[in-house]
Amino acid sequence: MADGAVNFALDKLTKILLQKSSLLGDAHDEIEEIKLELESMRSFLVDAERSKKSSELETWIMQVTNVSHQVEDVIDEFLHDKDTQQDRNGFKNFVQGVVNLPNQITARYKFSSKLQRIKAKVREVSERSKRYGFHAEGEPGSDKTAPNDWWQHHGGGKLSAFADEDEIVGMNENEKTLMRWLTGQDRRRTVISIVGMGGLGKTTLVAEVYHDQEIKHLFDCWAWISVSQAKGVEELLINMVKEFLKANQVTVPINLGSMNYRQLAEMLIEYLHNKRYVIVLDDVWSIDLWTRIRSAFPNNNLGSRVIFTTRNENAATIVGPGIRVHRLEPLRESDAWTLFCKKAFWSRPDGSCPVELEALARGIVRKCEGLPLALVTIGRLMCSRNWTAVEWKKVHDSLTWSNDPMLERVNRILSLSFKDLEFELKHCFLYCCAFPEGFQIKRKKLIRLWVAEGFIIERKGMTMEERAEEYLTELNFRSMIQVTETNDAERAKTLRVHDVMRELAVTTSDKENFCKVYDGRESRLEGNIQRLSIYNRGKIVHLSKATSQSLRTLFVFETDIQSPFSLNALSSSFKFLRVLDLEGVSIEKVSGTLVSLFNLRYLNLRETRIRKLPKSMERLRNLQTLDVRNTNVEKLPSGITDMPRLRHLLCGNKDLNTKTSSFLRGMQVPARIGNIRCLQTLACIEAEEELIQQIGYLTELKRLGITRLRAVNGANLCASVQKMTSLHYLSLIAITEHEELQLETLYSPPLYIQKLTLVGKLKRLPHWIESRVNLTHLYLAFSGLDENILSSLNSLPTLVVLELKKAYQGKLLHFKTGEFGKLKKLRLLDLASLDEVTIEEGSLSSIRDLYLIRCEELKVLPEGIEHLTSLQKLHLEEMPEEFVQGLRSNTSNVLSKVRLVPIIIHVCLTEQGRVVENYREALELGTEVQS
Repeated sequence: MADGAVNFALDKLTKILLQKSSLLGDAHDEIEEIKLELESMRSFLVDAERSKKSSELETWIMQVTNVSHQVEDVIDEFLHDKDTQQDRNGFKNFVQGVVNLPNQITARYKFSSKLQRIKAKVREVSERSKRYGFHAEGEPGSDKTAPNDWWQHHGGGKLSAFADEDEIVGMNENEKTLMRWLTGQDRRRTVISIVGMGGLGKTTLVAEVYHDQEIKHLFDCWAWISVSQAKGVEELLINMVKEFLKANQVTVPINLGSMNYRQLAEMLIEYLHNKRYVIVLDDVWSIDLWTRIRSAFPNNNLGSRVIFTTRNENAATIVGPGIRVHRLEPLRESDAWTLFCKKAFWSRPDGSCPVELEALARGIVRKCEGLPLALVTIGRLMCSRNWTAVEWKKVHDSLTWSNDPMLERVNRILSLSFKDLEFELKHCFLYCCAFPEGFQIKRKKLIRLWVAEGFIIERKGMTMEERAEEYLTELNFRSMIQVTETNDAERAKTLRVHDVMRELAVTTSDKENFCKVYDGRESRLEGNIQRLSIYNRGKIVHLSKATSQSLRTLFVFETDIQSPFSLNALSSSFKFLRVLDLEGVSIEKVSGTLVSLFNLRYLNLRETRIRKLPKSMERLRNLQTLDVRNTNVEKLPSGITDMPRLRHLLCGNKDLNTKTSSFLRGMQVPARIGNIRCLQTLACIEAEEELIQQIGYLTELKRLGITRLRAVNGANLCASVQKMTSLHYLSLIAITEHEELQLETLYSPPLYIQKLTLVGKLKRLPHWIESRVNLTHLYLAFSGLDENILSSLNSLPTLVVLELKKAYQGKLLHFKTGEFGKLKKLRLLDLASLDEVTIEEGSLSSIRDLYLIRCEELKVLPEGIEHLTSLQKLHLEEMPEEFVQGLRSNTSNVLSKVRLVPIIIHVCLTEQGRVVENYREALELGTEVQS
């Protein structure tokens, strides 16, 4: 982790030397010298990470981390002072500058003094490395036998292939799938990848099938290679040749060990070209392994198979054509319980858990979250403990995977995944442990946090957020995080970290001084804490002066709503704070000292009770994200327009008086918002004529939401939107449902628009909608259109969500063959005249969710609904009585139409309130549905 701190500091130093060189003056040489020392330390760290760490070495690594953070602090403060001075224009500010000249001279002297002190510290820490005998890569004494970058040598994976018979639980379906792929009729050489996080049983599953006698009879030869045991590609091929030759009792050539890659590949091709072979490559880490070795395996059309086990989905999918990927998931609760009992209670005649221990035992099993490795390991540990509730409660309450020698194997195996990450991905992963156990982390929020923290390395042609999205995808592919919910376009919406993996992350984070999780057990926090995550339980948090001054990130998760969190501690001593996240915390006001946090990049006050923001918000010149959604704030201070680095301005509140979330109460924003040229998100704001003209200058904007629009705003609105060529999301909401949205002069809207919301009257559907080939989501409300609305939308090739609310006044919606092939969700709401929906076979071929809500003239199910074989959910709400009675009748005609739909529910209003009826359950039982 120290390498990450050094790299981030070096990145900042490089930028200041390149971009701010003219401002440095005499400090230029000092900064250059610090940069050179840090570069030397980075090289030493490579040796240090490979070495067996002594306490002295760990101390030195921590010193490197701390001094790197101090370098960042000094540079941040310097850049802020220069930024503030440069912003002063005009005669008045010139006079003010003359008055402040003595203060500026004093500030320069202080900076020079700090620079001298930090340079001395850097040099001192660098000198200590030589006392421990470290060498930079390539210097005399360095490790020249280190493996190539592509070949991640981890070791320790081979023994896991030989699992006990009783450890194979809940694998039946996985075994059937793998066996089917191995024995299938496809004659091509097929690569099968088994993917999943460490400890899920990938190797155990493959070993069970590999040793099956049916497989041995079907294939002419076979080999099992533990990739992590080989030191390079040549050794891997040598091991493979040995496996094949020994299996057929053929003598291994004496010169095998001296053969090069080409000779080994030719030998394998010659041996395998007329054989049906199966090869297992266990524990693959490198994404380009297959590219390097594929030529050694002939594609002889005999039905040969190559099996990967890997934690990295990139390594699995990069193979290309002829690939099958099977992702392993954690065990179901029942299977997890069975596996645990087999290990913990094997000595009992029936292998069952004693009644008095069951509650505690199930609690322990839940902490394993279906991870076989954890279940087997803790099960073995518990079988040796006294079977008393007191003893088991001790384990239950103190269970940790990182400090108990008996559980060290879990730690070691899962830690391999972490060690394999690049330094920036390590930081991004550890950051997830700041959130409470089981917390559903929102993708967009996490991405903005990573950017604010400076974890994202820029790439030409990409925004920081787009680059961060790649990081998130990489962590998911490497099985480090779990996507828990996707949106309708199959993108991650929320994610979490497996609890066992999270605990290891928390331990690593605490040890490396990356993030401290505070749950109220300590009365006072001491030391240089970089990031602090507080799970508030009604206790006052006391921070030492050193902690306050070193703190860069503060999260507060309020778990006890009866005990409001106090912000009294928020003071100017937090001056290096980058992230302040108080979402959902019951605070009513924010101290004016907030604006003194010059380094603040991310401020989240969402769903708090605050009514206004401090004046002089313009002092937060580094702020990138401001989130004040669902608060009592109605107007933003004028200074918001003088925050030059603001990227995401998130405001507005859900209007609880409407029946859908289409209506949002916007927030008043100063008209000069167009000054913030780097703004990417502006949602959701109230329309004002001058403001609408100004937003046209926001050419980098990707998300725009405007409420309370009037017809007279149309011309200026269209002119501004046409300039926003980067826009992906556009939401336009009229002041009332009867107000017209004037969009006729929007001749050339943004080409890459993906989500479009139009709430208000429309004379006609905008002509350009049918040409927006990237449109995935379309929401139309109160449009009142008479025209055949589907004819303008059926050509959209990527549309996945369509919602029509009081948008269509016609009587018929006719979905024709071949139309809306990508649509997954269709919502029809309050279509007062609609009395017929016809669905031809071959239309809506991907539909999963169909909603029919308050369509008062629609008396029967859509004609042709039986053709929707992909339909997973039919949601009916406040539909006409005739429609409801027809569905309740349970006739053969109704049954045949919806027999393949797994979920059918109807929501109706009764005297008792809102009632949800489960039609699917009633249909399966063959009974009438009762309200």
